[in-house]
Amino acid sequence: MQFLKEETLTYLNIVSPFELKMGSQKKVQRRTTAQASSNTELALGGAAAAAAASDVDQEDSVDERAVQDVESLSSLIQEILDFNQDRQMKCFNSKLFLCSICFCEKLGSDCMYFLECRHVYCKACLKDYFEIQIKDGQVKCLNCPEPQCSSVATPGQVKELVEADLFARYDRLLLQSTLDLMADVVYCPRPCCQLPVMQEPGGTMAICSSCNFAFCTLCRLTYHGVSPCKVTAEKLIDLRNEYLQADEATKRFLEQRYGKRVIQKALEEMESKDWLEKNSKSCPCCGTPIQKLDGCNKMTCTGCMQYFCWVCMGSLSRANPYKHFTDPDSPCFNRLFHAVDVNGDIWEDEIED
Repeated sequence: MQFLKEETLTYLNIVSPFELKMGSQKKVQRRTTAQASSNTELALGGAAAAAAASDVDQEDSVDERAVQDVESLSSLIQEILDFNQDRQMKCFNSKLFLCSICFCEKLGSDCMYFLECRHVYCKACLKDYFEIQIKDGQVKCLNCPEPQCSSVATPGQVKELVEADLFARYDRLLLQSTLDLMADVVYCPRPCCQLPVMQEPGGTMAICSSCNFAFCTLCRLTYHGVSPCKVTAEKLIDLRNEYLQADEATKRFLEQRYGKRVIQKALEEMESKDWLEKNSKSCPCCGTPIQKLDGCNKMTCTGCMQYFCWVCMGSLSRANPYKHFTDPDSPCFNRLFHAVDVNGDIWEDEIED
């Protein structure tokens, strides 16, 4: 036993057990052939026997006790690692482990461990856990249930536990989430396609490989060359709000993308809309903004020529519009000049009972 432990490598002339000197199969075959020829010629007593033996000795000989069916050292190391992993799995399957979820002791063959942290849970609990996460679309959250542990299950472990349809959903969502993180990948805007498309760096055009649709990667519409992107009415409000809150670099990018004239028009329209909301009222019939500068509270719309009351914004009769202010039953009785500026004083009519 002492010889096997301490002197075996020295006896076999091996410096390190991890550095095997491999000989080629051709040399081994030539050596075997040469030995056979040498034996034949020695039996005949010929002078060529000595020369053949000399040639064989000059070549690199391979120890017959070494493994001769391995192509390279790297493949041998991989075989050793695979064998080691297989033995570890057999040992794992034969032991008992306590699941931290259901608190039951089960054999390792009914359990699974995370490769990074080596935390062990039974397959039944992990199956339910994976199924809930995949149904909720949380494919990036298949972490180890242990608190404060960041280990993630491998796709092979997920495939082993869940059904085929759930794994297909997991695989699809995982691929989509990965593509979403790639800055040079966009999706085809056609509702019937929606396939990922690689865009050229520094360009704004992308061509779908499935439907051959050429589109702008900024506005997702048909590619328009050097022309600015078209802005829809819904996008216009978001655009001007984004422009007002952006820094100088972002403002220049938005001006190049949509055109400076379009953004200036959007800002002017927003200022005009704010001014109209503060200084005008809309006609009750056609909605035309009306500004009241002076005069009584009987107004005439410049758009549809409809009479209406400036106080209550109600429509007035075309035959007798002032009846609205003279009828005691009217809510605006005696309010024809209510809140009217007369010679610097606000005229307040008294409302009679």
